[in-house]
Amino acid sequence: MQIKLLPDQLISQIAAGEVVERPASALKELLENSVDAGSTQIQVSLIQGGTKLLKVTDNGHGIAKDELELALTRHATSKIQSLEDLEQVGSLGFRGEALASIASISRTVLTSRQQTSSHAWQISAEGTQGQPISPAALDEGTIVEVHDLYFNTPARRKFLKTENTEFGHCEDAFTRIALSRSQIGFLLQHNGKAIMRLAVNTPQQRITDVLGNEFASQSVWLDEGNGGLRLWGMTASPTYQRHSRNTQYVFVNGRFVRDKLIAHAIKQAYQDVLHGDKHPAFVLFLELDPSLVDVNVHPAKTEVRFRESQAVHRFIFHSLHKALGKTSAEIQASQPVQAPFNPFTPGLSMPRQQVEMPLQNRSVFDGNYQPTISNGAAIAQQFYGQMYGDLKPTNVSVLGSIQENALSEDYLNPISLSEAVLTQESAPQAQQYPLGFALGQLHGIYILAQNTQGMVVVDMHAAHERIMYERLKSALSEQAIATQPLLIPMSFYAEKVEVATLQSLQGSDTLQQLGFDLATLSPTTIAIRAVPTMLQDADVVSLARAVLRDLHEYGASRVLQERQNEVLGTMACHAAVRANRQLTLTEMNALLRDMEATERSGQCNHGRPTWFQVSLNDLDKMFMRGQ
Repeated sequence: MQIKLLPDQLISQIAAGEVVERPASALKELLENSVDAGSTQIQVSLIQGGTKLLKVTDNGHGIAKDELELALTRHATSKIQSLEDLEQVGSLGFRGEALASIASISRTVLTSRQQTSSHAWQISAEGTQGQPISPAALDEGTIVEVHDLYFNTPARRKFLKTENTEFGHCEDAFTRIALSRSQIGFLLQHNGKAIMRLAVNTPQQRITDVLGNEFASQSVWLDEGNGGLRLWGMTASPTYQRHSRNTQYVFVNGRFVRDKLIAHAIKQAYQDVLHGDKHPAFVLFLELDPSLVDVNVHPAKTEVRFRESQAVHRFIFHSLHKALGKTSAEIQASQPVQAPFNPFTPGLSMPRQQVEMPLQNRSVFDGNYQPTISNGAAIAQQFYGQMYGDLKPTNVSVLGSIQENALSEDYLNPISLSEAVLTQESAPQAQQYPLGFALGQLHGIYILAQNTQGMVVVDMHAAHERIMYERLKSALSEQAIATQPLLIPMSFYAEKVEVATLQSLQGSDTLQQLGFDLATLSPTTIAIRAVPTMLQDADVVSLARAVLRDLHEYGASRVLQERQNEVLGTMACHAAVRANRQLTLTEMNALLRDMEATERSGQCNHGRPTWFQVSLNDLDKMFMRGQ
């Protein structure tokens, strides 16, 4: 076999196979050219999912007559001229392959006019056969029409999917460019029907327009910078979790990318607040010096390489971790849009500052402080009296936490709690307590509370589990999990695997670091001598079994490095208050205050929401009040 040069037509078609995988690939390249041309309005028209016609119209600076032919030539570009330009490229396109590749596998018509030109000029190409340049009519900008994609490469055309599938991919490509350039107006049409129309707007509003009010209302706006790096955009609350990665957009210097390093940093930031195998949703923009990132990795330009990859990873992780742990006041201040009517909007997170509660002189659920039912009204009176003077709360026994026969007639006052206790005029401190104050329990599972906005519903086990989990994480990171020796050691019958796991830990301080002191009494018996102080009121036998099970599954050498969150999550779950536990108002309010002081308290350790807000307006709409 002799080595021979390939024909130019075959070379162009090979290149087209790398650049133009489907109509969406051609649309992406054309849109990037329009953006680089300084356009402020871009219109896309598709027929049959882009396979019959793909037309992009912009009002950019246009192409000069004597450059039109070059525009359809491989490796001809106005965006870079040297290796130094390539290493600091700021434009979306730079390879000079897109138009030539598209023209080699379609019937392409390119019409353009610069502002200084008396009229527009047009050039056509069918495959690699170019036509002479001719005058044309156009106000300003450029129109690229791509007809019959893959007409001369039928083998490639067979791999195209249905019209709806191909249009879906085109819509995705359009969406990515539209999200990255809010200063440009966009219009998308398919088969003559307008699909998406986006006006010039702020980045926040553009994200809302594209992804919807539901995403925006449950997202946190972040803008962090450090060491020449900036990360900004919107990241959704963990409760807004998706079954797929369709709502994940990452842009590096305005370019949509799929990068494993960035994906890993985001996954780590969400790792202990997502439920099951769900995926987070976000629109994030990473900005850095172009010389620190290589965008010339793949012809499709969706892959990048960072010069300081570890620094980028740490920065993204810490920025997202901080955003997901914001206080409720910070979240409300950062929200760019008002949420539409949604009766159940999950909470995000609560204020970090510790709020001291009257009567909170003991641990929240220490097992010893158990006021009687008949004493509940006096406790509530004392609590609200200390907080708001002589104001008397009413309806505090709505769901039976305080029985009617325990209430005096004073508590059946018709004045509503929202008017008497939680108004701005009578209780300015109420704004310090976003979760408000407890009214009672529902079925021993949920706490109902009232705040200035309306009603709050709290899953008490999930909320307490998150609180204990965060406290255990903080204590372990400081090597300060306090141990509580048991006055009388507790023994239990153990399975062989539990005894073997404990024996394998001899000489290791893993259990001690977790706050446990366990000993083998016999081949079938284990003694519990001490447990973590904050978990002393849990079922210590079940807790010890669960910890030994995790140590057996993950291995003692990995627990404190790689799997500590799983073990601490198990411990927190066993320590959290259980369903059907009757709490007093003081205990309920203490739990609400702890939630307000705990980061990421809007989700339990498994990513499920811990509380929901139902506003008075929502309740009015439910009951059609005022209609």
